[in-house]
Amino acid sequence: MQKIMPTLLAVLGILFVASLSLFTVDQRQYAMVFQFGEVERVIKQPGIQFKIPLLQNVRYFDSRVLTIDAEAPELFNTREKKNVLVDSYVKWRIVDVEQFYKSVGSENAAVARLKQTINDGLRAEFGQKTVADVISGKRDQVMETVRKRADADARKIGVEILDVRLKRVDFPDKISSSVYDRMQSERRTVASQLRSEGAADAERIRAEAEKQRDVLLADAYNKAQQRKGEGDAKAAAIYAEAYGRSPEFYAFWRSMDAYKESFKNKSDVMVLDPNSEFFKYFKNPQAASKGR
Repeated sequence: MQKIMPTLLAVLGILFVASLSLFTVDQRQYAMVFQFGEVERVIKQPGIQFKIPLLQNVRYFDSRVLTIDAEAPELFNTREKKNVLVDSYVKWRIVDVEQFYKSVGSENAAVARLKQTINDGLRAEFGQKTVADVISGKRDQVMETVRKRADADARKIGVEILDVRLKRVDFPDKISSSVYDRMQSERRTVASQLRSEGAADAERIRAEAEKQRDVLLADAYNKAQQRKGEGDAKAAAIYAEAYGRSPEFYAFWRSMDAYKESFKNKSDVMVLDPNSEFFKYFKNPQAASKGR
């Protein structure tokens, strides 16, 4: 027992010194080693590290991406002097631990400063934009501008601003109704104007189409009349030629054609003198053979 005790005390002593000398750095942390209150070194890699017992102490800082979520929507003025409620959040992280410690010292102090920076940036940006811009038209531009401005200031304290997002932009309850009514009235005016312009365009297109139709019909009629005239002229020429060759046969053929057209409908009634010229070939069929 007397031989074991010194060994046990030595082991305990070694463990005690080791506990004072060794420390671990988590992958989600940065470690800063101080000696006599001054920064000795910064450790960003995870693992087991060594420090001088009693002379040095370690302080840890979060290396993860952190979020600042506004507790309540802030009230901002737009360019038209309209009040809007803005709910936003910010993503940030520490990139320069030593600068961060020397500038703000703690996460709470950094959050307070970043909140003020973001608030100032949003107030300045909203003051230059209209309600329509911040609600939809230039919302992305507003967020990116505020992020860049906040990031430039945050770098001075060793922090990077990764993202600034507007969760909600809305009007206070007491003015929402009047603003929505005015927006609806404006939209209705625009819609009415568009309908009027559309009706005018439709009327113009319809008139133009009718004009083109009339021109096409007139052109088609003229061409048809021209063709008909040409056909009639050719027919007259053929008739004249046939008449010149055999006038009697021509008269016979025209009479046969007249008989066919006259007696085509059995219900028709014709009252004629039996001695009329119309029945010439009925009474004297030999007249046709003489003409051939």
